[in-house]
Amino acid sequence: MEKNQYRLIGVMSGTSLDGIDLVFTEISFYDKPEFSIISAETFPYPKKWRDKLSSAINLDAPELNRLDEEYTAYLAEVINRFIQKYDIDLIDAVCSHGHTVKHRPKQGITYQIGNMPKLAHLINAPVVCDFRVQDVELGGQGAPLVPIGDRLLFNQYRYCINLGGFANVSMEKDSQRIAFDICPVNTVLNFFMRQLDREYDEDGKLAKSGKIDNELLAKLNSLQYYKKEPPKSLGIEWVNCEIIPLLEKYQSDIPSILKTFTTHAAIQIANSLDNNPQSKVLLTGGGTFNTFFIEEIKSRSQCDFVIPDKQLIDFKEALIFAFLGVLKLRGEVNVLSSVTGSKMDHSSGRVYEP
Repeated sequence: MEKNQYRLIGVMSGTSLDGIDLVFTEISFYDKPEFSIISAETFPYPKKWRDKLSSAINLDAPELNRLDEEYTAYLAEVINRFIQKYDIDLIDAVCSHGHTVKHRPKQGITYQIGNMPKLAHLINAPVVCDFRVQDVELGGQGAPLVPIGDRLLFNQYRYCINLGGFANVSMEKDSQRIAFDICPVNTVLNFFMRQLDREYDEDGKLAKSGKIDNELLAKLNSLQYYKKEPPKSLGIEWVNCEIIPLLEKYQSDIPSILKTFTTHAAIQIANSLDNNPQSKVLLTGGGTFNTFFIEEIKSRSQCDFVIPDKQLIDFKEALIFAFLGVLKLRGEVNVLSSVTGSKMDHSSGRVYEP
């Protein structure tokens, strides 16, 4: 008999380095895919790990391999803590994104650490992971991967926008799913907040107190990336090359940098929508808690913005990685070529048994 009910753990570590998001979910496949989130928690990165991950891009191959070994062991420890804390059993699979340290799809490179086969052994459960590699091998961007979940689990919305390290959007257009990274968000805002020994700008209060630098705003809005048609995606390399040096060159006070960049991100997000009051937009990700940022987006678009409960805001991406994993186990498509630009739709990821 075909299996239609799965108990899964989804694991996500994003570019903003907040921590590791874990979701324990049940997903069923009867009339249509449906989910329920049973437990969810973010395990914040200790400073030691934040420092290691933020500098990982500079490591050579042997150093990166050592970091991969170490991070896989650390990830296993976090997953085991989650399983014990919530007394989780009968797991069909742990579906893990890993942590991206290199993403240069044009050069055929995407590398997520924490996806080693030994992860399955360390947590004593099947693992589905490494979802990006096959897509890049097929000529795709390897990102974004979440849109298949948007299409099948959240199709009551015209747009699904995640405001995390980067803002990304997914939507149906001409019977195809289209999705792309819009612009950086928390990767940039948190970079400057850390210079003040703070993790993030609560409610965007500091940004709100700043002044807009119109010259800098114009420079940001004229960056070449925004003129490109999708499929397109961003990585931390682009932020480090294009955004941070530009912001630092203007040497404004930090509140004004934050305000200018927040305004820029709001403009780019509004530009990616149709401005129709009938269009429902689901907003998730950490940036959703930035009140000033949300006000700035809403002031530039007439769309109907929906902010769900906190659990979905925080854990939608981890949930969808659980969904990607179960689609892989079922041999069903979990990456859309219309989104990533790869040669074909495919079922991506590697499966490891304990």
